Amino acid sequence: MTTTPRIPGPAPLSVLRGLSRRGFLDEMGHQWRTHGDTFAVRLGPQSMVLVVHPDAVRDVHLTRRRSFDKRKSYDGVRRYLTGDGLIASTGELWKRQRKLMAPFFTPRAVQTYADLMLADADRVVSRWRGLAASGVTVDMGEEMMELTASIILRAVFSTAAEEDIVRLKSRVETMIRYTTRRAVLPVPDWAPTPANRRYREARDEVHAYIDDLIAQRRAREAAGEPVPDDLLGHLMAARDSDGGAMGESLLRDEAITMFFAGHETTARTLAAAWAALAAHPDVADRLHAELDAELGEGPVTLEALKRLPYTLQVTKEVLRLYPAAPFYMRDAVEPVEIGGWDLTPGTAVMLTPYWTHRHPDFWGDPERFDPDRFTPEAEATRHPQAYFPFATGERVCIGNHFSLLESHLLLAVLARRFAPVVVGDPPRWLMAGVLSPEGGLPTVIRER
Repeated sequence: MTTTPRIPGPAPLSVLRGLSRRGFLDEMGHQWRTHGDTFAVRLGPQSMVLVVHPDAVRDVHLTRRRSFDKRKSYDGVRRYLTGDGLIASTGELWKRQRKLMAPFFTPRAVQTYADLMLADADRVVSRWRGLAASGVTVDMGEEMMELTASIILRAVFSTAAEEDIVRLKSRVETMIRYTTRRAVLPVPDWAPTPANRRYREARDEVHAYIDDLIAQRRAREAAGEPVPDDLLGHLMAARDSDGGAMGESLLRDEAITMFFAGHETTARTLAAAWAALAAHPDVADRLHAELDAELGEGPVTLEALKRLPYTLQVTKEVLRLYPAAPFYMRDAVEPVEIGGWDLTPGTAVMLTPYWTHRHPDFWGDPERFDPDRFTPEAEATRHPQAYFPFATGERVCIGNHFSLLESHLLLAVLARRFAPVVVGDPPRWLMAGVLSPEGGLPTVIRER
């Protein structure tokens, strides 16, 4: 009788000690360096296999993609946040929704939101001039969160009033925090705890707002009146090959999903960009030189972005070193081999962009911030799955073009006027649902 070799990995108690000293992000890096590109970890009742090598990333997402789906690992996200929204749906529902929504997120389609992005960026320029004059310290993470929340909510609900945007942002963020914390500390959701109460209140308010907005638009359609030309309007008008439309609850789920996927992640990317520029004045100088030479005093436009390749390279290098989603899960749905090891159905697999983006076999001096890694020549010679900040394969983030355009535009608009300075020691980055700086990112806004 033969036995199947066990996937290498640390003892559970060793991991717990490491987590208390290093935190999840650095502990997983330590275990990778100790056990290799594929290793197993047990955290309490949760067992998972982590894969780091780009070949394994390719297998999970492309060559053996039918062996994986978003099953048990996404139960909490489905139940408490996105429902049947695209980010966590599976099977035929996911295929239908992806096909319906894909036309609204092509590179050309997302350009229709550039004016909206630029308008919000100009609003921040005015605000930051006041902050620069006062010398006050702000949290750059919060600054970027407010900016990207306004953009995505106006893109989804173009009729949203300013007070609605502030309220929706707060309530959806409450839902996100609750869902993230439940993954670590799953207190029964029926228990009369303050966290459960806050979550239910936030969820009910968000659901009621969106349901009411959909009902208003249905009434306008019935009366022959036009519906706003925004993402919600596009989803309401979408029809599948059989002429079927999304029902009200699915429309609501997708609206929440678009905010969840398109708000905090881009905000974290931009916050990390400011931290990286403050820590690397040579990169900042080169970025400023490009902006000055190509823009002068003229406006930032879609056409102007084509003349700002280094600004885009900076954005991509930020996404390499500081991917907003540093880890994410897939679940094996059938026996499959990954990284030379046999996995059984139900095995949770954790993909690790944060560490794959630092794999020394694919990135020279991987901890160094170097935007020249993303010249067209360098990108053409790299393993396609050595870099996947938006995942990869058929389930690549549908909003990746929206996010990249938004980051490129906002960085161009703000960096041509300002050179924010991060206060104190360089930030320590932690895994908190998304990549987050420990203790925030205190920053002083300075005009150039």
